[in-house]
Amino acid sequence: MRVGSGFAVATFVLGLTFGAFTQSLGWGLLAPVVCSLVVFSGSAQFAMATALAGGGNLAVAVGAAALINARFLPMGVAVAGALRGGRIRRALEGQAVVDASWAAAHLGGGRYDREKLIGATLVQAPAWVLGTLAGVLAAPPPDVVTRFGLDLVFPGFFLVLLLGELRASRRAREVAALAAVLAGLLVLVVPVGIALIGSSVAALLALLPEREAA
Repeated sequence: MRVGSGFAVATFVLGLTFGAFTQSLGWGLLAPVVCSLVVFSGSAQFAMATALAGGGNLAVAVGAAALINARFLPMGVAVAGALRGGRIRRALEGQAVVDASWAAAHLGGGRYDREKLIGATLVQAPAWVLGTLAGVLAAPPPDVVTRFGLDLVFPGFFLVLLLGELRASRRAREVAALAAVLAGLLVLVVPVGIALIGSSVAALLALLPEREAA
């Protein structure tokens, strides 16, 4: 839980940003908090909200969230060996698989610290929900959001992830380049939210074998 407390600070800020963002989209008071309780995934929730803000319908927004959260499938498989109990208990413990906790609990060699995984998430979960609630209740005007850079928190988070991937492999750079081209072309004919979803087909490049360096 001490490990998770550091992540919880950033989680609260992200939750605050999400809550404030939903108010600019007219979500009301209850929907954002319920969303944070049920989905509990900042990246998926921001993707969903951004798709709606960009002109996409509910199906597009849910599709965006599903694409983002698909990463939890391999993450869950990786950590499954560290979980305990029967199916129900393991399913409950599996809810602790969130990005920061998953990374912090990794011991190397495919091994995970179960207690650290769960403890770190137990701190972050209330921080996310309370941050969302605070953002909903405060509902800062757009000028406050931009003045303090809250609108850049989540794009910045994705940028950091992107830079890490770009350094990791040539294939990641190819996927990113193709996605950028697709997004640039699609945004000329469809709303931004739909263009972003459409550009995700660039990820299919990962199914092709890597070319060997000459």
